[in-house]
Amino acid sequence: MKIHEYQAKEILRKYNVPVPGGEMATTLEEADTAAKALFAAGNTVVVVKAQIHAGGRGKGGGVKVAKSLDDANTASKAILGMQLITHQTGPTGQKVQRLLIEEGSLIDRELYLGLVLDRASAKVVFMASQSGGMEIEEVAHATPDLIYKEYVDPVVGLQPWQARSLAFKLGLTTAQINPAVSFMMGLYKAFIETDSTLMEINPFITTKDGKLMALDCKINFDDNAMFRHKDLKELRDLAEEDPLEVEASKFALNYIKLDGNIACMVNGAGLAMATMDIIEYAGGKAANFLDVGGGANQEQIENAFGILLSDPNVKAIFINIFGGILRVDVLATAVVAAARKLNVQLPIILRLEGTNVEEGRKILAESGLKFEVGTTMKEAADLAVKAAA
Repeated sequence: MKIHEYQAKEILRKYNVPVPGGEMATTLEEADTAAKALFAAGNTVVVVKAQIHAGGRGKGGGVKVAKSLDDANTASKAILGMQLITHQTGPTGQKVQRLLIEEGSLIDRELYLGLVLDRASAKVVFMASQSGGMEIEEVAHATPDLIYKEYVDPVVGLQPWQARSLAFKLGLTTAQINPAVSFMMGLYKAFIETDSTLMEINPFITTKDGKLMALDCKINFDDNAMFRHKDLKELRDLAEEDPLEVEASKFALNYIKLDGNIACMVNGAGLAMATMDIIEYAGGKAANFLDVGGGANQEQIENAFGILLSDPNVKAIFINIFGGILRVDVLATAVVAAARKLNVQLPIILRLEGTNVEEGRKILAESGLKFEVGTTMKEAADLAVKAAA
């Protein structure tokens, strides 16, 4: 689950991590009130920032610096309601429905801090780099040696000496080392206690007067842990998510929309990846990733069909099932019932293997519906590509 920058900064405040002062606004009136308050408090610069779940906002025109109230109002009018396009939103962009009106900072250096789960080591890795304020992916690709790492033992957690080591590698002054250690320890505590999967401070800045601050913050949470965090679950902004993905989550379906025209329905994430790959290999493009899970029932299959059919780009449906926990005959019965109930007119191609596969194929053959069944994944993928064309 993703949250907005202003929400992430509120969380950091609770862990005594320094962030700029600011207010969220959903209307121009609220933005004007927030800007007036910041200028009245003695700030000479105010920053107007679009709040969407994507990086690269500045390059897309979603972040503007204002040195007067008129400038701030002009920036708010330009950003609020705009369709902001960045490298992470795709060509359609994302409508800006919230702003963060924030006090400006006298930046001396822009650095980077980040925490992420490292599957290879089965540990949290704390990263730091002097190359802040830019896309960290580019830094990692071009100059990976400029990203410093500390792997955290889950038993003892982040140790002060590890934070101190990163602080020295960032080239901080002697007076900034101890505040930096406190800063990093606070970040790690926030990461663990909120069940985060990603926490990025980019940029992590030093100011002209030697202070440290999180100028921007991105936090992703583990969806599976949200039952422990009802307060965090309420931060979810459904307007920032694809409507079909939101609908799928209501029925415990794992769905991600893609830009192809062959809809995929599978049971198991690994099989889903393999299905998308073999469609590409056959010359087609997958329209989605949809995993119905190992214990899907008829209701879930029907809802899955409804979600797939809601995508206007879909020209064919490829169902690839390996029956283990989910028996093939049960799946076939559910597919037939869903196809009839929803009056599916699109070509449906299936590849079935596993428990009760012959019974499942018989159910499909005797349904009277026009199903195509491939004996192998490659054969079924070829049929799906042909049908979609």
